[in-house]
Amino acid sequence: MATVFDPPSMPESEAFVDHYLPALLGQAWHMVSSEFHAVVQAQGLSVLEWRVLSTLVGSGPIGTGRLAQKTLSKQPTVTRLLDRMEAQGHVERIPDSTDGRVTLVRVTPSGRQLVSGLLTQAEIHEKMVLASLGPRKSEALKSALRELIDRYGPAE
Repeated sequence: MATVFDPPSMPESEAFVDHYLPALLGQAWHMVSSEFHAVVQAQGLSVLEWRVLSTLVGSGPIGTGRLAQKTLSKQPTVTRLLDRMEAQGHVERIPDSTDGRVTLVRVTPSGRQLVSGLLTQAEIHEKMVLASLGPRKSEALKSALRELIDRYGPAE
């Protein structure tokens, strides 16, 4: 008769997820973003609307697929949202000047105005979150995250 092997129990401080990078990133992301998402929703925007508009304000026109990647969403979801946001006048779709098969999305003045105050609040929120780390650790953290994104993100 086979016996079931029970691995030795680990003290809570040594749990696998306490040291596993994806778990740590996920926990940190959730804790930090949830706080600001409440601010976004209080302004009448969904989190995805915020992500789309804030991405477009900072990037200029981009394709829907890339926008979906940057906003951590599925392309069909972003496409449906863009349909609604375009009808509201917050974004517009334009043809790519170098490839007629590609449509780009850009923010309109209305969309820019909609998130302008939230962009300022996001910067303040980020400063509060990073304050305890100090400038050197904050920049090192951002640099390491950008490096991971560049290494494991989709090729552009």
